[in-house]
Amino acid sequence: MDESNHWYGHSRILGRYCDMSEETPKRIQGFLQHGWNYLHGFPPNDHWCSPGYPRFIWSDVLRRRGWSMGRRGHYLIGAPWIYLLHLEPDLGVTPKREGTIWYPFHGWEKHSVHGDHGRLADEIRNVETGPVTVCLYWLEFANPDIRQAYESRGFRVICHGERGSRWESKGRDFLRKQLVQLRRHRRVASNRLGSAVFYGASVGCEVAVYGDPMQFEDERPEYGGTARRMRLWPELHGTHVDPELAAEVARRELGFEYQATPEELRRMFGWKRPARPHGRPEERRGRSDHSGGPEGAPSPRGLAGAKRPERGKALSSGDGAAARSGATSRRRQVAIEPASRSEAGSMRSSRNDATRATGEGGGGRRASRPAE
Repeated sequence: MDESNHWYGHSRILGRYCDMSEETPKRIQGFLQHGWNYLHGFPPNDHWCSPGYPRFIWSDVLRRRGWSMGRRGHYLIGAPWIYLLHLEPDLGVTPKREGTIWYPFHGWEKHSVHGDHGRLADEIRNVETGPVTVCLYWLEFANPDIRQAYESRGFRVICHGERGSRWESKGRDFLRKQLVQLRRHRRVASNRLGSAVFYGASVGCEVAVYGDPMQFEDERPEYGGTARRMRLWPELHGTHVDPELAAEVARRELGFEYQATPEELRRMFGWKRPARPHGRPEERRGRSDHSGGPEGAPSPRGLAGAKRPERGKALSSGDGAAARSGATSRRRQVAIEPASRSEAGSMRSSRNDATRATGEGGGGRRASRPAE
């Protein structure tokens, strides 16, 4: 349907979750949100999203904002990241996490970013107290001057790879590599609020957002720029952010509560049930509520290892009502991971829940949850 559905290995992850082969990712009949977005889940110039086809988005605030801007056909499924966490509860987990992984804001194939990487590297060195890993997008990583700006300050510089496409295998392990790195580091930081920050918060990283935010060439005014991000999420900016609050916001922005069952995804994407299941037997059966320990015993990984069975549905706003796709069924949701195995305390609610729930773009109605 669209090549962005397959970036960063998203379609492969969702296919694997649905017991389908990863070798040839399936065509998704619709448009999949491929990164965290504070507009409506897609770029402002989203004319390439053919009318009449569904938009698979991460969170309800995007559905409501999209509705207010004339977009229709939204289905809430959460981010592909949450399905990866379901499939890989132990990938990259280490007994002791250390250092910071830093993600400078990056450009893409059609637009570059203006900013001083040397000045940003100096600020990172002045703020961070432990070892620093700087992860660059492949375009910046290919630029020796940008790499040198960080390497000359003693930072380790890596790249998760290219984002790939349906027919290329370059991006198939992008998110797996990112998950391994995030689970090895104590902190995740960036000069802009973005996907990597929320991914890190969801697996127990401390969060920081500071430094020159840099700018796209001809950045679209619809996003509202840095001022709008600061207005909506002031509590997530700074060299030290409340980790419980960051985890709670990550849960909301990544759409953990909208994780669909494999059968629901197959129906929405237009996929047929596979003739025979793929993947490891334990993945096909689903994981126990206390994975990793004896029957009836708590998981040694605390919240990160537990899967909470909950009745749920993928939500649609295609006709402006709180519609539901597929039959009501049991599903398992991934819990936000604590910073370490011992930190399995309960996560407190964000003090700005009410503000975010109404947010901007209140023109669309909130889809109701089923009774638990």
